[in-house]
Amino acid sequence: MSLTPEGYLPRIVDQTLSKYLNIFGAISIEGPKWCGKTWTATHHGESIVYLMDPADDYKVRKRAELNPALILEGVTPRVIDEWQEVPGIWDAVRFSVDQAKGRGRYLLTGSVTPLRKKYRHSGAGRFAVLEMRSMSLFESGESSGEISLKSLFGGETYVPIVAEIDLKSLINITVRGGWPETLSLSQEEASAVSRSYLDAVIKNNLFDEETPQRNPEKLSRLLYALGRSNATTVNDSTLLADYLGEQTDEDDGTRSLSRKTMLDYLNDLKRIYIIEEIPAWNPNVRSRVRIRQAQKRIFTDPSLAIAAQNIGPEHLLEDLNTYGFMFENLCLRDLAIYSRHHGGNVFHYRDNSGLEADAIVEMPGGQWGAFEIKLGQNQVDAAAKSLTRLKKKMIDAMAEPPACLVVITGGGTGYQREDGISVVPITALGI
Repeated sequence: MSLTPEGYLPRIVDQTLSKYLNIFGAISIEGPKWCGKTWTATHHGESIVYLMDPADDYKVRKRAELNPALILEGVTPRVIDEWQEVPGIWDAVRFSVDQAKGRGRYLLTGSVTPLRKKYRHSGAGRFAVLEMRSMSLFESGESSGEISLKSLFGGETYVPIVAEIDLKSLINITVRGGWPETLSLSQEEASAVSRSYLDAVIKNNLFDEETPQRNPEKLSRLLYALGRSNATTVNDSTLLADYLGEQTDEDDGTRSLSRKTMLDYLNDLKRIYIIEEIPAWNPNVRSRVRIRQAQKRIFTDPSLAIAAQNIGPEHLLEDLNTYGFMFENLCLRDLAIYSRHHGGNVFHYRDNSGLEADAIVEMPGGQWGAFEIKLGQNQVDAAAKSLTRLKKKMIDAMAEPPACLVVITGGGTGYQREDGISVVPITALGI
């Protein structure tokens, strides 16, 4: 009997998961709550146990706490949902895989990264960790995928295409986000979901029992500051200053926040996949090119960045500068999904001369491509000029030349320029 939920939309990670089931004894699917992990796991599973089933006063969880092995019995692949609620399950699964020497036996899903001290073994060789995000535009059906990331790195040519989407529709998609359950909701309903999501974070409902209780007002202000600096390389000192804002004589100290406490809060938000950090790219060249190592922070889904600032589509339509950063967040999310499908990773680049690239995608073997993200087609020439400078600088420094240079836009025409740079609307990009 299939466990596949009715209405399941195929995900890009399905292909990787099918492959992993033939290689590893257990696969841990990790990512933000509500991104579709459980549905994807059940699509591949044959039996399932829910740790957070409230029936009989959380009987299943209590059994697992008593002896994690008690919940492992069942037809395989067996799905164990929200396993981090009983971290000892990790070691129980690892031991079971060791004893039976089987493959594709367990699928674990989790929306919080447990503290390492709660389980003893890394699971190396037994577990594969599969990263999952909210839906890309290709997965939600809002990108045609006519220009694939693979084709860009392969140097393939393509005929010009036109992405038929207007700015208002693109903003609405960004505000809605890539949560599977919001695809059929109205704009107002989808916005309410994202705000409710952050409310649950602020009230500590998405953290685990190991996370110290956080001050709701301070966490709310920090999320607002993160929303303001979304998709930038703002350093911790600047973020803290933005959090504090202008102090007045009436301030009673309730909103004060030390640097250490702020870093603790940021780590908490990373553990529950609310924010992520895109590391700086190091081309590893034997030269004097000085790379700035600051990380770029984004929200796991652009809808959360928008909800953190309590703004909506009308505001973004009037403030395209702010929307530009939200659009970059959306594009970085999609690039991360597409590149991971091919075993690649996303970085950003900025050196001491001010030369930068919004994204560097590095593939296995060291092949890399540089991407600039620009909302309007009128910004393409400036972006192409910057990418050309980066290419020359890397070649002069004896680094591997880029496999592709790409300007991602919000819409319009996708084409290849005479200088070899590809212009790709985000609604035409795919794997």
